Amino acid sequence: MSAPFESYRAEFPVLGEQLYLNHAGVAPTSLRAASAVKGWMDDLVHHGILHERGWEAHSEHVRGLAASIIGAEPGEVAFVRNTSHGLGLVAEGLDWKPGDEVAVATSLEYPSNVYPWLHLKERGVEVREIATPNGGVTPEAVAAVLTPRTRLVAVSSVQFATGHRTNLEALGALCERAGVLLCVDGIQSVGCIPVDVKKSRIHFLSADSHKWMLGISGIGFLYVAKDVLPRVRPALVGWRSTTDAWNFNRSHFELRPDAAKFEEGSAAYPGIYAMGAALELLLEVGTDAIGARIGGLVARLDAGLRDLGCEVGPAPEDRAGILTFLPPDASVRVLSAHLSERKVAHSVRRGRIRLSPHFYNTPEEMDRLVALVRAYRPG
Repeated sequence: MSAPFESYRAEFPVLGEQLYLNHAGVAPTSLRAASAVKGWMDDLVHHGILHERGWEAHSEHVRGLAASIIGAEPGEVAFVRNTSHGLGLVAEGLDWKPGDEVAVATSLEYPSNVYPWLHLKERGVEVREIATPNGGVTPEAVAAVLTPRTRLVAVSSVQFATGHRTNLEALGALCERAGVLLCVDGIQSVGCIPVDVKKSRIHFLSADSHKWMLGISGIGFLYVAKDVLPRVRPALVGWRSTTDAWNFNRSHFELRPDAAKFEEGSAAYPGIYAMGAALELLLEVGTDAIGARIGGLVARLDAGLRDLGCEVGPAPEDRAGILTFLPPDASVRVLSAHLSERKVAHSVRRGRIRLSPHFYNTPEEMDRLVALVRAYRPG
């Protein structure tokens, strides 16, 4: 990274209005992302589809950016509407047999990573519950539920409610030894911490852009490892799924060999342009630098809140960008309302206040949050 973190604050005008600590919920997008969308819209308004080939070329550029930020190849990446869409394509696309099993922590995971697997019940697939006594999924807990019938482990890279970070490298090695597929909900890690799907032996990863990627809702990407691509049948197909997609003068049904076979119809250009600008910004700053910066901000919050007697989690070795806490002398609901009145963007998840700063937040803003909690007196 060449420019200081603070130099990027001008890209996010929301910071002039709010103390924004809710990137694990919905993040503000940047001026450059908005400009990218407007540029495409202006092109459409003034020129119609005259420059459609340029839109397609740019979409492929964005596909490459998405692949780069997770250590994949462009041919392993498909554009999807959201994380749920990508996970659903995996769940519906595998050749399940009655008696097959999926291991997932249904009591902990965000519904996007629960419902696609429960929906397989009518196909005879059983969901085996992974125990999570400490608010996270561990390789040891996964190993305890694996059986000869387990075909897939589904897990979030970072748990949305507790902030617990999954050890994906260890889990990937376990799944590889067991001959089990590993499917990851990556929305709470991509854009927050470095992600390497190859190093972690991940087969599938889905994430959309409106959280840590700093894009907008309605667009994301699905990674499918090239060695398992032939095993995943598209749940939906259309003209774009085929090898001769732009030849509308004949029917030639041959599915593409790459992940783009999951893109059945016309591209969501506004979302792709926005996500492209967001990914360019993240890659410009650098994922290692972003991860370290966020880690430092979260550690500062941790220290300040603990000094106030708050119960804080998760432990430093188990976290990424999310910190949750319970105040010592106030209800979470009342303190949350107090923070909202003072324009602090945050969330409440499962009875705890959740904070999630990004790289352009400052140490002084972390101190401001702690000061607001300190100054609050119930009643």
